[in-house]
Amino acid sequence: MVFIFNILSFLLLAMQFAIIGRALFSWFDPTGRTPIGAILIKITDPIIVPIRRVLPSAGFMDFSPLVALLIIFILQKLLSSTFPT
Repeated sequence: MVFIFNILSFLLLAMQFAIIGRALFSWFDPTGRTPIGAILIKITDPIIVPIRRVLPSAGFMDFSPLVALLIIFILQKLLSSTFPT
């Protein structure tokens, strides 16, 4: 069980970094034309796109990465309370 907990924790942490990286990288490459931008978009789209469909438009601001980070944070807390170390 500890092995599964560690893998899930690592995946959630990696997704956090990918989402933050995508948000920061979008200032320089919003369309994902560079290899790094394309990889970050490909990794994070399964989480960001469904959230973007549900969230109402806020003009030019995209709050979907922030909501995704909040969801990941909640999942991490649930995971750590389920499998205390």
